[in-house]
Amino acid sequence: MFCARLFVTLSPSMHQLIKLYKEWSGVEPAMAEQLPVAGSNRVYYRMTAQDGSTVVGVIGTSRDENHAFVYLCKHFTKRQLPVPHLLAVSDDELRYLQTDLGSVSLFEAIRGGREAGGRYTLKEQELLRRTIRELPNIQIRGARGLDFSNCYPQAEFDVDSVLFDLNYFKYCFLKATELDFHELKLEADFRLLAKDLTAEKCEAFLYRDFQARNVMLVDGQQPFFIDFQGGRKGPYYYDLASFLWQASAKYPYKLRRELVYEYYHALKQFTEVPTPHHFVARLSLFVLFRILQVLGAYGFRGYFERKQHFLTSIPPAIQNLWELLEVSNFPYPYLTSLLRELTELPQFRQIETTASRSDGYKTTENNPYKPHPQDGPATFSKYDAQGPLVVKVYSFSYRKGIPEDESGNGGGYVFDCRSTHNPGRYEPYKQLTGLDEPVIRFLEDDGEILTFLDSIYKLADAHVRRYIQRGFTSLMFSFGCTGGQHRSVYSAQHLAEHIHEKFGLEVRICHREQNITQTLEAR
Repeated sequence: MFCARLFVTLSPSMHQLIKLYKEWSGVEPAMAEQLPVAGSNRVYYRMTAQDGSTVVGVIGTSRDENHAFVYLCKHFTKRQLPVPHLLAVSDDELRYLQTDLGSVSLFEAIRGGREAGGRYTLKEQELLRRTIRELPNIQIRGARGLDFSNCYPQAEFDVDSVLFDLNYFKYCFLKATELDFHELKLEADFRLLAKDLTAEKCEAFLYRDFQARNVMLVDGQQPFFIDFQGGRKGPYYYDLASFLWQASAKYPYKLRRELVYEYYHALKQFTEVPTPHHFVARLSLFVLFRILQVLGAYGFRGYFERKQHFLTSIPPAIQNLWELLEVSNFPYPYLTSLLRELTELPQFRQIETTASRSDGYKTTENNPYKPHPQDGPATFSKYDAQGPLVVKVYSFSYRKGIPEDESGNGGGYVFDCRSTHNPGRYEPYKQLTGLDEPVIRFLEDDGEILTFLDSIYKLADAHVRRYIQRGFTSLMFSFGCTGGQHRSVYSAQHLAEHIHEKFGLEVRICHREQNITQTLEAR
């Protein structure tokens, strides 16, 4: 941090930036603080006035790159898109002032989920959804009326640019692994991939560097976009792949799928979209391309420049590649085969972490849950894999207490039927039970008990299915009402029959207050 009046300590470029600020505001800034350096060669300063208000001053070294940003920023502002506003630009366009969007980037806001290995809180997930819903706005609306000849370093995504990046992957990453490959066969598949990627013309703005670091959160929640000077005309799939398959983000499969869904439906608001099947197929091509592109960059920065951050980013990128190859069938047989070999190289296999060791506890493979690498294997429970499952269903009166669980497991579900319409209040049904046709007709004609049971069926199905997968032996459901005669009996009987019909398990029914027991044999 320094005082802007100490001209003797400032570079000529900084003198010019302060001069631009003075021309814009009428006075010199009280203070200027250099912001952390990003991947660009531009330098950013937060410039503070006497009244405490701030703007961001930028010094660039490439006029063409700065010109692209200045042009795009003015165009996007005119289109009322969420970008910083330009306040002043020097004649040579090497310096400019823009509104200050604060210090909180999306990258910082979701740091917790990233450091937790991909476990994002609901708040973090909502920030991601807001961002991904906003992306089509700048891609589609931002492209309208845009003169792409102002873009830097090129105006459009094309075959040559694809082949450049694919060869970057080949020379800076693949060759560095010392994996043997047939260069002509690989080049043939590269050309097929480049042709497919550029097969569909798209009049969208391709952001190019759409990542969490380039999204600022105003008021902690509203996404604004920065660093779009590398954009050009191109397919919107590229930015989605770039954002969601960023190696270090570690977005879990379920969240990534939900964000693709959010983007697809947001895109519909701005343009015609292909069918979901076609959209996903095209997206997969761009995910493949983006992963190879990223590995090329990591290879150069890591293997050749020896920057540790990029070396540690390689295994997550390889993991993304492995997962993609598991679920996608690409029409590039040699490339696909080579990439599968690549993912199996010993140096890219995940090293067992402290969290993944069992520390002497017996672990189980009979685990239906998708493992999380940060957690390691699950420990074995004495209840695992004992099966088969037997389900017990009770009806009871609350006056006489809740039935005990004889299995010793201590529980299951207890449902209170007393919120539903009670046939026992009417003389014709006082001597009948929930097994008798008149009571059944009363309850089903009223309909309240059906709505009540519909939610219970969903809950019970999920629980029973999971208990079967884990090999548990006992599960208990109990239904209580005032007398244990009408509503609870009807509910217990119908849940028991539902479970037996759907899963074929042995189900034991006990209508305790009626002294009625029944066993539905396992199929």
